[in-house]
Amino acid sequence: MQTYTKMRSRKFPEVIMKVIPGHFVTPNSHINYYIDMTTMKTRQNEAMAAAKAMASTYSNNNTIVDTIVCMDGMEVIGAYLAQELTNAGVMTTNTHKTIYIYTPEFDTQGQMIFRESSDMMIRGKHILILLASATTGQTILRAGEAINYYGGTITGITAIFSAPTKIMGRQIHSLYKIQDLPDYRSYSATDCALCKKNVPIDAICNSFGYSKLT
Repeated sequence: MQTYTKMRSRKFPEVIMKVIPGHFVTPNSHINYYIDMTTMKTRQNEAMAAAKAMASTYSNNNTIVDTIVCMDGMEVIGAYLAQELTNAGVMTTNTHKTIYIYTPEFDTQGQMIFRESSDMMIRGKHILILLASATTGQTILRAGEAINYYGGTITGITAIFSAPTKIMGRQIHSLYKIQDLPDYRSYSATDCALCKKNVPIDAICNSFGYSKLT
């Protein structure tokens, strides 16, 4: 695989995204770029910078946030985002006037589930979905279905990078958009242009990172 290239958003230049070109397989698609967000999700100063940029979307509107549901290992950024939203005066209906940060559980079929002990974070709450990247939107759809099923209301969707701009009739707020990586492509496993050209797969990747194929 090639080494990564650092990208800086024109709107949020302090948030640096690393991209690696190649042929990658995700749980939902084949993609021609792997977006490495490992340090952004785990390094304190990078996570804080990302959270500040994300919070700016919600600081000047009437969005209510009771719970941040973190996907893709986004808990560190989620905690900083909750703090930034609180500092900006974003409303919450929680009696303790603070925001929950929660990571959902998945069953063997990939279905998101919420245990009874976490019901007070979801049922009747205003939910912000936070994820690292959205290539096809399938992860967001599954999260939305589960949150609706368990009685929550989605009030926002935020990602570091998102190819789609809307899903479920709601805008996806992302720090990086497809315009920032215009040659980014996502293919279904059964109709992959790279596979048709016999381009070898470089790595299998998911929210935890990537594993190179030898």
